[in-house]
Amino acid sequence: MRARHKPWAEDFLREQTQYVELNPTAQKGNWRAQFSKNQPIHLEIGSGKGQFIIGMAKQFPNINFIAMELVKSILVSAVQKAVESQPDNIRFINYDAKDLSELFADHEVERIYLNFSDPWPKNKHAKRRLTYHTFLQQYQQILKDDGDIVFKTDNQGLFEYSITSFSQFGMILEEVNLDLHELNDPTNVMTEYEQKFAAKGQPIFRCRARFPKK
Repeated sequence: MRARHKPWAEDFLREQTQYVELNPTAQKGNWRAQFSKNQPIHLEIGSGKGQFIIGMAKQFPNINFIAMELVKSILVSAVQKAVESQPDNIRFINYDAKDLSELFADHEVERIYLNFSDPWPKNKHAKRRLTYHTFLQQYQQILKDDGDIVFKTDNQGLFEYSITSFSQFGMILEEVNLDLHELNDPTNVMTEYEQKFAAKGQPIFRCRARFPKK
């Protein structure tokens, strides 16, 4: 579903400098200094309305979180949640994931979350999938040695594609789960999409894949 246009979104984001990094490329290699505590950095690509990343920031205060979202009219909802809950370990950026190397130095991030990414089901659009090999190359570059990706989706086709893509890239599959909510994992924080699909009894797929140490 296309996000409803919010003409006030850009002005709102510019006002929230406590949470929104307006010039993210300038922070390359220096992201830890943007937080009140020097802690490991986890990155979510495609934060949506922010339910996941705000929940993670609350549950894991010993980690600094960066949430990336391309659509400003969606990002404002996530930032509004942060303004209401006031976590001190989260920053938001409005940027395109295909340019990660412009934002982060080599090995600056310890974990990447990909939650309910657009499946781009047509074969001709495969290169747009966030688990396509050109994205994996960027992830490997910005992640620390032995860094990992946590991937969740309701789309079985995208999940199968991603497992294959990870394996062909030489990644190590640490977890492959075909029905996440059967685990009753108390540390699992649901996204808005996940909550909706789970309520309908739809299985949620999750995997964790690690890049091998060089």
